[in-house]
Amino acid sequence: MGPSEAILPPFPGATGLTGISVYDWSSEEGLRGGAPHMHLACSECYVVVSGHGALHTLTIDGVREVALDPGDVVWFTPGTIHRSINTDGSLEVVVVMENGGLPEAGDAVLTFPSEYLADPERYRRAASLVGEDGRPSLARTRERRDLALEGFWDLRERTKAGDRAALADFYGAAARLVKPRLAEWQTRWEAGAHAGALHTAEQISALERGEYSHLFSASVSRIARPEEQAYGMCGFLRPYDPARIAGSAT
Repeated sequence: MGPSEAILPPFPGATGLTGISVYDWSSEEGLRGGAPHMHLACSECYVVVSGHGALHTLTIDGVREVALDPGDVVWFTPGTIHRSINTDGSLEVVVVMENGGLPEAGDAVLTFPSEYLADPERYRRAASLVGEDGRPSLARTRERRDLALEGFWDLRERTKAGDRAALADFYGAAARLVKPRLAEWQTRWEAGAHAGALHTAEQISALERGEYSHLFSASVSRIARPEEQAYGMCGFLRPYDPARIAGSAT
């Protein structure tokens, strides 16, 4: 196996890493950005690279707007419904995801209207980006964003009016939607974040015994900025995938 085919080690802490150019698409309320959604098992962190914007969030504590300016670091925990706003058309962030692999395995539920959340097949069709030609479609991405906004606005207004059942209903529907995936999530977590934590525990134990042989396996890895872009919920994605061969991109 040549150097260009070497398998890359996991990112530190078994995290996921993705570059995002936040969508510059206007909505009915005049704000530009991506699709509101929520994670159920993973915290997420934004490191702002360039441009200006905001993160609009909705939790049981209400609505919040957090500024996103170059150099800012903003993170939030599972249960936070979030929406990226691109105020100047050039917002770029690097996203660090807890439990790398889980978001790709479905740990994200869009804020579609309740009738979509209640029907797994209807939700799946609405969330799909595949167009008539069988390929991911920019038009379908915008349609998905707009549908998620429709449900988000309803949740937001009901929460502002003091209706605590609005978020409770959404959380319950989201939990039911992802339940069939939980066994896969468990397997991914055990092989990723859990295994990484156990590896650190082994190293600490070895150092306590005066052993340091793992230091002789020190290495440096690099992934160049991926050229290919994919359609994400918040924007155009450039995923850095440590599980793929060096030099490749998803």
